Amino acid sequence: MTRARARELGLPLPGRTGPDNAITDVPGVEVGYTTLVEGEAVRTGVTAILPRGRGDFDVPCAAGWFSLNGNGEMTGTSWLSETGSLRLPVLITNTHAVGTCHRGVIDWVAREKPAVADQWLLPVVAETWDGYLNDINGPHVRPEHAMAAIDAARPGPVAEGSVGGGTGMNCYAFKGGSGTSSRLVEYGPDTYTVGAFVQANFGSRKELTVCGVPVGQALADDNPMEDGRRTPAGSGSVIAVIATDAPLLPLQCTALARRVPLGLARTGTTGSHFSGDIFLAFSTGNPGALTADFPDGEPGYEQLRFVPWSRMDDFFEAVVQAVEEAVLNALCAADTMIGRGGRRSPGLPVSRLLDLLGRS
Repeated sequence: MTRARARELGLPLPGRTGPDNAITDVPGVEVGYTTLVEGEAVRTGVTAILPRGRGDFDVPCAAGWFSLNGNGEMTGTSWLSETGSLRLPVLITNTHAVGTCHRGVIDWVAREKPAVADQWLLPVVAETWDGYLNDINGPHVRPEHAMAAIDAARPGPVAEGSVGGGTGMNCYAFKGGSGTSSRLVEYGPDTYTVGAFVQANFGSRKELTVCGVPVGQALADDNPMEDGRRTPAGSGSVIAVIATDAPLLPLQCTALARRVPLGLARTGTTGSHFSGDIFLAFSTGNPGALTADFPDGEPGYEQLRFVPWSRMDDFFEAVVQAVEEAVLNALCAADTMIGRGGRRSPGLPVSRLLDLLGRS
């Protein structure tokens, strides 16, 4: 049975969402999953995010990234920093499957548009660690799983919790995983969307805060992940992807990515040294600019239309709000899971949470 999302539970979350309250509310963005749950020890998968959908996957977007703590991996960031542009599907998986997913993106591009693959491909593949529940050292995620996640990408509602790359992840020592949310931003006569997607695998139980109320200590029981002290409390990592259709400069996308930690902090985390916290932001505005093709014909110019820096505050606020809600949605969606070695990750006890918040 599908669990209710945070907003559906009556949590007092600010801001106006898009129709599906998901990153796919940004026109053109698609999300797909491959979920691998096999036997007693395989609890993992792949998430694919296509900024411009399948048909225009090779059309660059303005983009930027930010690392709060570098105990993690996001490939392709050197090129992002160099050019401020992003193309190709973005994949999120487990720490030891980055290489196979990287290969999978290349294989998928070679199948779909061979001429694009004949150039150079520097895919963005990010990870968080699922070794508590998953046999992370096993070769379970293969390139074809990455390709299947891209093939499965669709607009519209997005599944949350223990799906895709979030399958084996934990958040605040509860079952975590994939979560998403969106906000609408009014800008003069126009309305733009800011969407957030998180692979939530971070935070210690004592830190958990929901809508400004510190609830972690009151929910400190039933904590097998931390009671066993297999990994330092708060370890794991979080990847966030921010999308918007507002026309932005690459450095403005970087500025959006820098606001992700403020949304995470609303849920209580202080940013563990053992958590790789890396964030990507892109704008689908200005299609056709930032081209990556080899130069051909007469030299010319490109133009970028963008929101003035002095008008960015509403977009920053939207990022913070959407990230907070995406994390809560990941927690609310995930059921208790038992994985390798009989290890157990309990689902968030929603009824107890609502009692603590006076919402029951």
